[in-house]
Amino acid sequence: MPAYDDDNIFAKILRGEIPSFKVYEDDDTFCFMDIMPRTDGHCLVIPKTPCRNILDATPAQLAACMATVSKVANAAKAAFGADGITLQQFSEAAGGQEVFHLHFHIHPRHEGVPMRAPGTMGDMDTIKDHAAQIAAAIS
Repeated sequence: MPAYDDDNIFAKILRGEIPSFKVYEDDDTFCFMDIMPRTDGHCLVIPKTPCRNILDATPAQLAACMATVSKVANAAKAAFGADGITLQQFSEAAGGQEVFHLHFHIHPRHEGVPMRAPGTMGDMDTIKDHAAQIAAAIS
């Protein structure tokens, strides 16, 4: 497995070198909005400690991430009146991973509404508002 690159964009977000729209944070994880959202409320959960993906993550990193995923997914579902949640995790380039820091995509979903195509930048004011909506729904 290649070494972890601490210059990846998510590591820079964790260090505060790149701005993000924070949704939730605890001692072990950080959740922020995807700036190319495929659904309204599309956010990411990452561990605060280095790991490339699920293939090299420790059980503790995975447990912390999944606890946060559950908390944020429930809040996002409530905040957007969604019918369900799609959870995505990509590992290694062949698996679709583009940023090599473990991350989980949370997508609030509505029946019959497809996800938008990837790669389109979202409106920053809307994304900021969506972050606030999810954060307010976290109990």
